[in-house]
Amino acid sequence: VFVQGNLISSEHPYDIAIEGEGFFQIRMPNGEIGYSRDGSFKIDKDGSVVTANGYYLEPQITVPQNTLNYTVTEDGQVTVTLPGQVDPQQIGQISLVRFINPAGLNRIGDNLYVETAASGTPIEGQPLLEGFGSIRQMFLEQSNVKVVEEMVNLIVAQRAYEINSKAIQTSDDMLGVANNLKR
Repeated sequence: VFVQGNLISSEHPYDIAIEGEGFFQIRMPNGEIGYSRDGSFKIDKDGSVVTANGYYLEPQITVPQNTLNYTVTEDGQVTVTLPGQVDPQQIGQISLVRFINPAGLNRIGDNLYVETAASGTPIEGQPLLEGFGSIRQMFLEQSNVKVVEEMVNLIVAQRAYEINSKAIQTSDDMLGVANNLKR
């Protein structure tokens, strides 16, 4: 279920959330592209923007070592301010993808999905254009699970199991009585 979750503020400048439709493209170790809405990014030793597992954001963005300020705009432009410079310098552009049927994506773990025939091919675009969501820097998307609703569903399933278990036990007791009457 890819319904928008609540956005929570973060103190980390590399955290970004998608407000609206879209997935980040993530380059996995095997070279394939995975898709995720998890925007908890960090910088690796080489200055590249990576996921918590060290997978590269695609297209790859490398932040210079001496960066004073890192900014991501709503439309995905990544800029940095370097020492001795007044104006920010653009170092990259975050693009998003969407699918005709996101429910058809195959989950591979670590908040990553891969395309399947059921999901369709990815449609790439820039945030804020052509129906794609916007980028929110220093925010993360929370889970979209409605805890109260899921707890109610769990209680309903447990009650149904208990009723079925009692029905089977009663049927078994009745068959035992019928079997004893025969003797």
